[in-house]
Amino acid sequence: MPRISSISVSAVRVPLDRVTSFSTRTVKSRDYCLVRVRSADGVEGIGFCYVGTAGASVAKLAIQELLAPVLLGQESDRVEGLWEQMYRETLLHGRAGTVMRALSILDIALWDLNARAAKLPLYRYLGCWSVDKVPAYASGGYYLEGKTPRDLGKEVASWVREGFRAVKIKVGRLSPAEEEERVRAAREAIGPDVHLMMDINNAWTDVPTALLYCKRFEKYNPYWVEEPFSPDEIDSHARLAAATSIQVATGEIEAGRWRFKELLDKRAAEILQADAAVCGGISEWRRIAQTAASYGVTICPHWFHDLHVHLVASTPNARYVEFFPDDQVLNFRRLINRQLEVKNGDLLLPKGPGLGFEFDEKAVRKYALDSAKPWSEIK
Repeated sequence: MPRISSISVSAVRVPLDRVTSFSTRTVKSRDYCLVRVRSADGVEGIGFCYVGTAGASVAKLAIQELLAPVLLGQESDRVEGLWEQMYRETLLHGRAGTVMRALSILDIALWDLNARAAKLPLYRYLGCWSVDKVPAYASGGYYLEGKTPRDLGKEVASWVREGFRAVKIKVGRLSPAEEEERVRAAREAIGPDVHLMMDINNAWTDVPTALLYCKRFEKYNPYWVEEPFSPDEIDSHARLAAATSIQVATGEIEAGRWRFKELLDKRAAEILQADAAVCGGISEWRRIAQTAASYGVTICPHWFHDLHVHLVASTPNARYVEFFPDDQVLNFRRLINRQLEVKNGDLLLPKGPGLGFEFDEKAVRKYALDSAKPWSEIK
């Protein structure tokens, strides 16, 4: 069996071309942590995660000091056992947040390495229900200086013309009346039959405020309202879900199957947005998806379409991949050498082994926080 011989890690920061805002934050750049896990027989798997507008160095340190020593010399296909060992190392340092993201990065790399060793695309290695394509929704609708509701309408309409049957916009930064104007413009632009998702990014602090907005939005038949509250306010999610006709979606920054089970037990969401680069890697994502299936709940993973296309293709209760049509917001796209193909709103499944792409080494050198040594190797 292949044994892990080395792990290389890089911390990078990619600036946005244009300052972009959500409901509660403004973003000028994005930090990513990247890894390459190499086996003794020369096969290499890659993993990655977004760690905020700062924090890539924290994830890098967690990998170097906490988690890489657990993996070196171990058989790469002992994924479940290695996950458990890494998880134990996180117990005193944070079972969520950046440390869990570091664990997720390495778990993704192990699955990628093993799929490449088997010479199979990752979705086939996982056991897939689809072999050619999966549906996606176009994600955007951010706040930009000078952007009007009409501009927002033009943006989402352009995605529908490209074949997307679902679109998502940001909501929650402005007053209820102003946000209703934006939602109305989006709905009128896309027509009645396209799914319209609304992402609040944790902007609301109480259920009455949330209902002021949701009651205005219900007439536009949105598909879901996403992350209405802080992720810790699970009871508020449940109360809102019971009080509005709009489906509640959440979970993109949750970690571990236990928190997702609480969301399910409390009926706090009908759509879970577990992110494999956040929640504990592919291993934990699959456990979460299987648990959700027993509750009849749908999975629509957050971000990183290049990763989640494989998971949606291999998960019966997964519906949509979140897709970013350009590299302006999800600028991770600039760090890899191959992009997914899109046809009529579907993502075509890659045919190469593993994830189907590599890091663009020129881009990694350009954006590395340590430009003199973009990769640090642990043996």
